[in-house]
Amino acid sequence: MLKKFKNWYKNVFGSRREVVREETMDVKNHRVEIHDVTYFVAKALFTDIPEMIEIERAVYAGQAPWDSTAFANELRRDKDRLYLVIRKNDKLLAFIGSTFDERNRDAHITNIAVLPEYQGKGLGRFLLGIMIKKAHKLNYKTVSLEVRVSNKSAQRLYRDLQFEQTGIKRGYYFGDHEDAADMVLYLNENEDEATTDADDTQDKNAEPQTREQN
Repeated sequence: MLKKFKNWYKNVFGSRREVVREETMDVKNHRVEIHDVTYFVAKALFTDIPEMIEIERAVYAGQAPWDSTAFANELRRDKDRLYLVIRKNDKLLAFIGSTFDERNRDAHITNIAVLPEYQGKGLGRFLLGIMIKKAHKLNYKTVSLEVRVSNKSAQRLYRDLQFEQTGIKRGYYFGDHEDAADMVLYLNENEDEATTDADDTQDKNAEPQTREQN
């Protein structure tokens, strides 16, 4: 009897959960206003990868932590990955990627980058706000990320969004082996604060925090 009930529960509520997840992960191409400037937001496509790599090179002094294969592997996993891009006048200005871990109820920001000349215009905060809202919709417990310990500007933004530092990963970043600070947003505790003003200011240098692809 218990087994039948479990199967019934899974069939009814499991399917509902899948519908909510599919709806949450589906992002339609649309225009947005960020500080009175119009931008175009869309899900990242394979054809966006060369420009995403160019943004990385602009942020990382000519280096690209992720190559085209790494990005392609991420974009193929559209069931538990979501990558978004922001464009203006058909130029890719910023992107963000996140892994949505259903088991642990965590949305992990894997990659976020904004062209240096567009930093400080609210793009990084706006993209983070989208991912936080989607994690809320999925009733997740946390949003997590890593950030270089030297990037104090990014850390200020994340703390402004109610992220808390939970630890340090020693020698985490490829190349220079800089330490990374683990930061977590606990959604149940910060529901109101974390989802407001997604397009606010103070995002300068928040974007060049990436997690090395395994």
